[in-house]
Amino acid sequence: MSIGNSPEDERPFEGASEDTPEEARPSIGDALRHARIAAGMTVDDISNATRVRIAIVQAIEADDFAPCGGDVYARGHIRTLARAVELDPAPLLEQYDAQRGGRPEPTPAAPLFEAERIRPERRGPNWTAAMVAAIVAVIGFVGFTMVKGDGDSGGSEASVAEGSQPSASRSASAKPEKPADTKPEPSDSAIAAVPQDKVTVQVSATDGRSWISAKDHNGRSLFDGVLDQGDSKTFQDNEKVNLVLGDAGAIQLHVNGKKIEDDFQPGAVERLTYTKGDPQVG
Repeated sequence: MSIGNSPEDERPFEGASEDTPEEARPSIGDALRHARIAAGMTVDDISNATRVRIAIVQAIEADDFAPCGGDVYARGHIRTLARAVELDPAPLLEQYDAQRGGRPEPTPAAPLFEAERIRPERRGPNWTAAMVAAIVAVIGFVGFTMVKGDGDSGGSEASVAEGSQPSASRSASAKPEKPADTKPEPSDSAIAAVPQDKVTVQVSATDGRSWISAKDHNGRSLFDGVLDQGDSKTFQDNEKVNLVLGDAGAIQLHVNGKKIEDDFQPGAVERLTYTKGDPQVG
C-alpha cells in the first residue's frame, strides 16, 4: 500500500466505458493511480518496474505533464505506466491527444549518413589543404633556385652548385608525402582520444529531441535537461556513468570510443549504466 492513500483510494478502479460522457470520465492521472492501487503496487514499485522517475510518476498521477518535457515524452510515459499496471494505454492516449488538440507531429529523423558526414569535418586539421600548400611552397622554392642558378656566372663552381640544387629540391619535394602515409582516416570509433582509466560517454540527439539525465558514480548530476536534434554531450567519470534517456529512440551513444548498436524504440525511456570496460559487445 502506498503512503498517503485513503481507504477509498484502495478500492479497485472501474474504468469508464466508451459510451461514458467525456466530462464523466476519470482523468488520465486518476485512471493510472487507481489501476496501480488495484494492482497492489506503490509509486516506488512502478518507478522500479518502468524506470520512470518517482517525481514524474507522481506528477502524471496528479495530471501534471509539464515535468515530462513535451507531448512526445508524456505520451511515452503514459503508455509505459499503463502497461505496467495492465491498463490499455490506447484510450488514455486518445484522451491526452483530445485535451491537447490532436496527436503531435513526429519529428523527422535526420539521415544517419548526414550525421556521419559532418563528424569528420569537426575533427583534426585539413590535411588536403596542408598538402596542397606544401607542394606549392616546394615548387616555388625549386623555381626560385633554378632562376637564381641561371643568373650566376663562374664556370665549374656554378655548374657544381647548380647540379647539387636539383638533388636537394627533389629531396625537399619528397618530404611532404610522409604525412599522407601516417594520417589516420576518421572512423566512427575515433571520436576522441579516450583515456583508458576513465569511462567516456557521448550522447547525441541524432533522430529528434530528447530529455536526458547523467550522473557520476557518486550520484552527482552531470547533466539534466533536453538535447535538441543535432546537439551532443560528453560525460566522463573514473568509475561509471549513469544515464536516463527520455526518448531513447532519438539518441545515438558512443561509449569509450565505440558506437552502441542497441535498437532503442522511439518514445521508450531507458536507464543505462556504463563502466570503463564497456561496451562488452559491439
